[in-house]
Amino acid sequence: MVCLGNICRSPLAEGILQEKARLAGLNWMVDSAGTYKNHVGEAPHTLSQKVAKLNGIDISQQRSRHLQAADIESFDRIYAMAADVMDGIRAIYGAPLPEGKVQLFLEELYPGENRDVPDPWYGPEPGYHEVFHMIEQTCDAIIAKQFTVQV
Repeated sequence: MVCLGNICRSPLAEGILQEKARLAGLNWMVDSAGTYKNHVGEAPHTLSQKVAKLNGIDISQQRSRHLQAADIESFDRIYAMAADVMDGIRAIYGAPLPEGKVQLFLEELYPGENRDVPDPWYGPEPGYHEVFHMIEQTCDAIIAKQFTVQV
């Protein structure tokens, strides 16, 4: 899960997907990072933590980290929260991205629509709730996909 600073959207996505995977009995390792280095080592934004906690998920122990080129190689799937984040991932990787490995997060719900998860950073608390629910729906789709039988 990748966003800009790794303090709002991607920590929520990490926490939500990790919890949903656990509840589904999937032994997944979910992580998050940012394309900017501005917040490295910081906890998630207080409103991201608050909204997660209100929904039964504790993300307070997460710490922001900067995406590394090696992450693209070592993780099975990389989800970018927005188009500008995809640009940042490409710049960090420095080569064409591996086919089918990196995609916009909302592609799971809205294939081909190139939708971004809005960054709630500059707004009030209701934006964090909206983003939480958008991410939660997408994580549900990711989990459901694991149990869909391919014919």
